[in-house]
Amino acid sequence: MKNLFEHTSAPWVKYSSYEYRTADDGTLYIVVSDNAKPQMYRPMQDANALVLDAVNIGLMAMHKTDTDILQQMVLDFVSAYGFLGFMTALPTTAQFVTYESVYLPKNHFIKEEALSTEDYLTYFYPFEKLDFHKKGTESGWSVTDKDEIAVVMAMGNSPQAVSMSFQREYAERYDWLIKEFTDWAFTYMTSFLYYHDYDSIDEQTKDLYRQGMSAFGGISPTYHIALEKDSPVIVWDFHSLLVMIQMCFSFMLTDESCEMKLCKHCGKAFIASRKGNEFCSPKCKNQYNVYKTRAKKNNTDE
Repeated sequence: MKNLFEHTSAPWVKYSSYEYRTADDGTLYIVVSDNAKPQMYRPMQDANALVLDAVNIGLMAMHKTDTDILQQMVLDFVSAYGFLGFMTALPTTAQFVTYESVYLPKNHFIKEEALSTEDYLTYFYPFEKLDFHKKGTESGWSVTDKDEIAVVMAMGNSPQAVSMSFQREYAERYDWLIKEFTDWAFTYMTSFLYYHDYDSIDEQTKDLYRQGMSAFGGISPTYHIALEKDSPVIVWDFHSLLVMIQMCFSFMLTDESCEMKLCKHCGKAFIASRKGNEFCSPKCKNQYNVYKTRAKKNNTDE
C-alpha cells in the first residue's frame, strides 16, 4: 500500500463538525453542523487507516454492538473523513445531472432503476433543498455561501454532482452508512475465514466463500498525472469516498505485503507489522495473556 499510494493524490472535502438529525418520517441522517467549515484533505495519504476504520465499524455492527456506541463510531468516521458520497457512487455515472434521468444499477439502497433528477436528490437533501433547477438535460444551481463557492472552485473539473454533495445541505442516512460498512466487513471476513479455515472446510464451503467474494466489486476510477513541486503524482479521479475505499480495500486484500488480520483479543481488523502477529497492540496481547493465565488457574483450582 505504501509504495502503491506513496505518490498519489485524491482530494476530498470534509467539514469541521457533523451531527445527527431525524427527518419527519423518522429516518436518521448525519448532517453538517451549523457554522461548520469545509476543508480539503487527501484521504489516500493514510489509506490503511481509512479502510481499517470502515471495516471495524462494520465488524462492530455485525457483532450487534450497542446502538449508541455504533452511532458514535459512525459519526466519528464521518467527522474524520467526510461523507461516503452515496449520491455520486450509486448511479451509473457521476455525470447524472447532464442526463434526463438518473439511472441506477442494482444496489442495496434504492430499488428503482431510473428516477428523475429531482426525485433522486430528495434522498440526499431531506431538510434544506439546493437552489437547483432542471429541464430535460439543461440544469442550473446557485451557491451564495462563500465557503461553498470556494469548495466548488477547488473541485475544478469534477462532475457537478460532486460539488453538490459537498454543500452543507447534503446529508446521508445512518442506516445506509451502517449497511455499507457491514458489507465491507462481511467481505473481509469472507477472505479471512477462507484462508484461516482452508484446511478444515470442505470444497462446497470453499465454493460458497468464493461466490461471496466474487460479488464484491465496484466502479473503477480514472486517473491522470499531475506535475507537482517535487515529482509527478497520480491523481485519482474519485467521485465518491465510497469508491475510493472500495479500491483501496481491494488492494489491501490482495497485497501480500499488507496482511490484514483479526486481533485475537479484541476482534478488530489490523495490519500485521510482522508475520505471525495475532494482536493489534501490545495492550491487547498483555490482556489476552492475563485472561488465559486466569482461566488456566481457575481450571486448576477446580
